[in-house]
Amino acid sequence: MKRIILAGLLVLPALAAAAKPCDELKGEIAAQLDGKGVKAYALEVVPAAQAGSGKVIGSCDAGASRIVYKRTQSL
Repeated sequence: MKRIILAGLLVLPALAAAAKPCDELKGEIAAQLDGKGVKAYALEVVPAAQAGSGKVIGSCDAGASRIVYKRTQSL
């Protein structure tokens, strides 16, 4: 019984994070990148099946979408 409760407690935060709305998660990630001084980047929300281009750095809308990070040209 203790193992079932422990497993539930470990899975619950992951489910809560995956269920986060994409705009909210994208804003949090952008704030972290800006805080670290990252320049010339783009964050794009794409369907999970189309996440091939760029680096996937987040999952949102209960896993239906991915947030993709791409470097851009600095001017």
